[in-house]
Amino acid sequence: MRNYKALVWEDMRLRLGEGPFYDPRYQRYSWVDIIDRKLWIRERNGRPSFVDVGQKIGAAVPLRRSDGFVLALEDGLYVYEDGKISLLKDTSEQYGSFRRSNDAKADPVGRLWFGSSADDGIHEDSGDLFCYDKGEVTVKQEGTKISNGMAWSADRKTFYFSDSTYHQVFSYDFDIESGSISNRRVIVDMGSGIPDGLCIDSEDNLWIAVWGGRRVERRSGKTGELLGIVEVDALNVTSCAFDGDLLIITTSGEGQSGRYDGSVFCVETDVNSPAPDYVVL
Repeated sequence: MRNYKALVWEDMRLRLGEGPFYDPRYQRYSWVDIIDRKLWIRERNGRPSFVDVGQKIGAAVPLRRSDGFVLALEDGLYVYEDGKISLLKDTSEQYGSFRRSNDAKADPVGRLWFGSSADDGIHEDSGDLFCYDKGEVTVKQEGTKISNGMAWSADRKTFYFSDSTYHQVFSYDFDIESGSISNRRVIVDMGSGIPDGLCIDSEDNLWIAVWGGRRVERRSGKTGELLGIVEVDALNVTSCAFDGDLLIITTSGEGQSGRYDGSVFCVETDVNSPAPDYVVL
């Protein structure tokens, strides 16, 4: 097992940082602050700037057709393109009055997968995992608690999904043509640990952010075996994404007093990243 130590990459105070992404087409990093309603964008050699999207933002996933994004917001999916935000799909029927979007990823053919979670401080954790494709939203996994990280294996035959309140990461058989998932099984049971966002490397190993755990865990995508730990100097680690062999890590500073809680971190690894997937509209 290998241990890594993450370094502070952006010294900031995100209330609930999430959804990091590196887009090699534009040499551009992005992440969101869910609570602060901001999409953050940083060019490789620049300083980060933000777009206030007006709602809590669960994720921002880049578009294939342009340098824009699909935004997973409180009441729907929106497109941010050419400096404008427009509604793509209303999800109020699926979410009800007390849920919001939580995390999203594009699959290998450009469908948008996104989760939901309760957000009113009253209702118990609940939600579903959805997929947006050609104007339609379908439920892929009912009865989720806090839908979180998603990834696909290199052969496109396995889908990975973390549900924080279940304390588990699941794997499914994935059919790329239909987008269907089946044969759910637990690949990682974290016990009292809370899996948050995740990503996958070129060797089909999972890198799982651990909320409340000050770490990212590297796990085998085949067996779930613990292969390595990235130490992070922030309590609530929320998600991660690759730029080549560089792992970018987001954290949450809400309610915390640590020096770097809410910062964005990075660490050099010994693996490379797969090519990113983009949303096709």
